[in-house]
Amino acid sequence: MKITNRSLHRDIAYFYVGLLIAFSLSGIILNHRQDWYPMDYTYESKEVTLTLPNNEQEITKDFLQNATKNFEATYDGHRIRNGSLRVYFKGNGILDMKLSENKGVLEFKRKVPIIGHSMYLHKTTNKFWIWYSDIFGAAMLVIAITGILIPSGKKGFKKRGWKLALAGLIFPLLFLILFP
Repeated sequence: MKITNRSLHRDIAYFYVGLLIAFSLSGIILNHRQDWYPMDYTYESKEVTLTLPNNEQEITKDFLQNATKNFEATYDGHRIRNGSLRVYFKGNGILDMKLSENKGVLEFKRKVPIIGHSMYLHKTTNKFWIWYSDIFGAAMLVIAITGILIPSGKKGFKKRGWKLALAGLIFPLLFLILFP
C-alpha cells in the first residue's frame, strides 16, 4: 500500500472524526456556558431554613456539619464570599444563601448525559488524556499540512488556498490583538 498525502490526510481524519465532533460540539457549548451549562442540571431544588451566627468567623465546618445534618446530604465543604454562603454536599448538592437571611436554596445536580461528560475533554488533567490530546493536536497539524499538499488544479493551495489560509491566520491574531 502506497502512502500518499491524500491517503494520510484521509486516514488520520477518519480516525479522529469522532473526537473532532466531540471537541467541536463541547467547545461551542463552552463558548455559550453563560446561557446554558450542560455540565450539570438541577434535578431537585428546595428552600431550606438555616439559622446562621451573626459572626462570620463562627460559620465553621463543625457548625455547618451540625446545622445541616437534617438536610439528607453530607457536608463536603463551604465558602463565604461577598456576603453569601455556599455549602457543598457530597453527591453534587449545593446550598446557596445570603449571610443576612435564614433561608437558602438547596439544589442537587446531575451531569447532562454525554454532552456534560464531553466537557471534561477540555478540562481534564488526566496524564493519559493530555498525551492523547497532544497526539491529537499533532494529528490535526498533519491533516492541515497534508491537506495543503494535496494537489488540485485551479482551486488548489497555490492558486486560491493560500489566501484562505492567510485569512484564517490573520482573523484570530487580530481578535487576540484587538480584544485581549
